[in-house]
Amino acid sequence: NNKPISEQIRDRIVLAGRRYHASDNISDFIKQGEKELLVAELQEKFQSVLESLVIDTAEDPNSYDTARRLAKMYIYELMAGRYEPAPQATSFPNEGSDRFEGMLVVRAEITSMCSHHHQPVKGVAYIGLIPTGRVIGLSKYVRIAQWCARRGQLQEDLVNQIAKEIMKATDTENVAVYIQATHGCMEHRGVEVHSSLTQTAVVHGLFHNDSVKAEFYNNVKMQRDVL
Repeated sequence: NNKPISEQIRDRIVLAGRRYHASDNISDFIKQGEKELLVAELQEKFQSVLESLVIDTAEDPNSYDTARRLAKMYIYELMAGRYEPAPQATSFPNEGSDRFEGMLVVRAEITSMCSHHHQPVKGVAYIGLIPTGRVIGLSKYVRIAQWCARRGQLQEDLVNQIAKEIMKATDTENVAVYIQATHGCMEHRGVEVHSSLTQTAVVHGLFHNDSVKAEFYNNVKMQRDVL
């Protein structure tokens, strides 16, 4: 196949009738070794961008190989959540007389990227859970949140994605997610404000109950006050 690897992957997605927005995971359509091919294709295109910016990548030692660094950063870091499958989150039974019937709140530091200007979004996701029959390891909440975040995202979509994936991994609707983050598109361009903070939240299941919701936000406040 003489098509660029990006076109081959896109053809598979279109044939399957699936979406490939910046916030979508497309790992099901990427074969082994193709991420490396994407990096090589991107390197050529980033090199063209640098040339159009009139940057001498041959004589400027700070710009030499920048195109490859950018390509690797997008595929393996900034947008890795698009190209990697979901983290394995083995669940464990939570049952019997010793079952945990309280609320679990996990803090996850996240880094994302604004879909509009490809500027960094950095913040914290607080994940609340009231388990039914299954729980997952604490680190898995963080891994899931980070996997969802490392894409081109809007914060409003991200909070929903994290909640959906946590519900799937724990087999319960009793999930709440609260995110607070700073946005590079607010700090580095446009209004250029450095005190702006964006907050989004979503609740499901028992968290719709006012007292349960209040307990969750009290836990969030306690965690924030510690830091």
